[in-house]
Amino acid sequence: MDSVIQHTKECFICRTTQGLESHHIYYGTDNRHTSEEYGMKVWLCREHHTGANGIHRNPDMDAELKEYGQMIFERKFPDENFRERFGRSYL
Repeated sequence: MDSVIQHTKECFICRTTQGLESHHIYYGTDNRHTSEEYGMKVWLCREHHTGANGIHRNPDMDAELKEYGQMIFERKFPDENFRERFGRSYL
């Protein structure tokens, strides 16, 4: 499934359209597949994905995106239980 969070292919943080990489909001083997299934992914430029200021090196940024993703999930899929699908709540 395409992203249910983004409708434009641009970095979710800085809005550049250069050097984009797909980022699964909830990662790990099981959660990556579930993120894919429900469109819980965003585009990030390389700097905001794996760079020095990237989401994989910034726990606060990662936590904020997970919270936002959960809010979107619960709005888009009201009949699904987020905790059952992703193993915990981030709110």
